[in-house]
Amino acid sequence: MHRSAPRLTRILACAAVPVMLVVAGCSSDSDGGSGSTPDKGKGSASSAAPQPTPSKPKVEPAKYAKLPDFCKSISSKTTAALVPKAKTKNGTAAASTDLTRRGGCSWNGLDEKGVKGSQYRWLDISFYRYASDESLGSGQDRAQENLAKELAKIQATEGAKKLRTTAAGGIGDEASAVTYELRKTNEDFEYASIVARTGNVVVLLSYNGAGYAGAATPSDKTILDGAVKATREAVAAVAAANK
Repeated sequence: MHRSAPRLTRILACAAVPVMLVVAGCSSDSDGGSGSTPDKGKGSASSAAPQPTPSKPKVEPAKYAKLPDFCKSISSKTTAALVPKAKTKNGTAAASTDLTRRGGCSWNGLDEKGVKGSQYRWLDISFYRYASDESLGSGQDRAQENLAKELAKIQATEGAKKLRTTAAGGIGDEASAVTYELRKTNEDFEYASIVARTGNVVVLLSYNGAGYAGAATPSDKTILDGAVKATREAVAAVAAANK
């Protein structure tokens, strides 16, 4: 009986060896080798330093979130002076599917002066607001791009004569004025179109006039001065609407 105890101890010790080897083997695998020193050149995924995730540059927020009341963006005093006999004194609102992004208003009328003939005037204002978008860019950049496109459209007006483009200083962040003559309804019309940008909003204004029944055509200066005055008021209305 006493001689069997050491023998049992040796059997249990031998039986435990494979288990220890398995544990050691697993430990070695996690270090990159079987019982050997890990290869420092390769390293393990768990020991690699975490790489910082690059952050995407944020798009500049749009400056303006609202548009003004289109038919009130130009004062009644100014519209009365530019279009003396407007058919609709308070203006006619343009149709729009989204008034938060685009809209406009217009006035037109014929001022009859008897034997002195008649004077016709048309005033039109439009607003376009661009939101900032991660995929499209900032509202300001988008407005700037579309200002250039709208200006190009005006400069390509079919039948325009004596077309001239000049910078319109003191209106928003940037503005250009295009003046030209255009014959229609057998009369010579004088046009002034202004394309202006204030922040992320583009303002388009067109003012034109003609003399009927022998009345003289308004001068290009008269039409341009009226257009500039009205555009300044419209641009100021955008800022006022966002206070």
